[in-house]
Amino acid sequence: MDRLKAVLNAMNIKYDKTMESRFVSYMEGILRWNEKINMTAITDPDEFITKHFVDSIICVEMKQVRDAVNVIDIGTGGGFPGIPLAIIFPEKKFVLVDSVKKRLNIIEELCAEVGIKNATVIHARAEDLANKKECRAQYDLCVSRAVANLATLSEYCLPFVRKGGFFLAYKGTGAEAELMEAENAISLLGGKLESIYEPPEEILPYFSLSHKILFIKKIKDTPSKYPRKAGVPSKEPLK
Repeated sequence: MDRLKAVLNAMNIKYDKTMESRFVSYMEGILRWNEKINMTAITDPDEFITKHFVDSIICVEMKQVRDAVNVIDIGTGGGFPGIPLAIIFPEKKFVLVDSVKKRLNIIEELCAEVGIKNATVIHARAEDLANKKECRAQYDLCVSRAVANLATLSEYCLPFVRKGGFFLAYKGTGAEAELMEAENAISLLGGKLESIYEPPEEILPYFSLSHKILFIKKIKDTPSKYPRKAGVPSKEPLK
C-alpha cells in the first residue's frame, strides 16, 4: 500500500490505519470473490492498487469532488471508482449502480465486512434509473469508469446530475478526440466541458496509466426524452 499512501500524501489526503485497513480488506475481498465471479481482470495486488485504487482517486484534490455531497457511480463493476472514493470521503454519500446484480451483492457484503457505511448499491440499467424522479437530477457528482464512448456515457450519466453539478468521465489517451466527437451530444444533454484533468507531476512516478478525467458541468436540464430506451444509447450514440 506504499504507492497508495504516497499518492494520497501528495494530494494532501490524511492516510490513517482505518483507511489502509479498508483498502486492503476490500482488495482482498474482491480478489477472493473473483475466483467464483468475474469482478476484475486484474489479479496482481500491485497492479490492482495502481489500476483500481490509484486510478479511481486521482480526482480527489479537485474542488468539484471536494464540494460534492451526493455522488453516483454509473457502471461501477467491481466498485470503481465509487468504493475508493467512499473510503477517502466517509462524510459523502455514494450510490453505486450496475446492471449485474451478483457484483452488487458482493460489493454490499464487502462494505458491511470492511466498515464502509456511506455506500449503497442499486441494481438497474442507467437508462431506466435516470427516468425515476427520485434519481433524476439529484446528484452533485456522477463518476464513471465504464467502457463506453463519451456520447453514450454522457447520455447514461448527465441525467442524474443536478444543474451546477458535474459528470466526471475517466478516459485514456484519446480523450480529446472522443470529446470532439461527443461535443454536440454533451450539449444536447445539458452539459459543457469545464476542464480536462491529468495527474499532477508529483504523483506520476506512482501512476502507470495515461488516464485523464473530463469534468463536464451540468448547465441546463437534460431534455425529458433522454436517456433513450435501454440499449439505444450504446447502439446509436448521439451525434
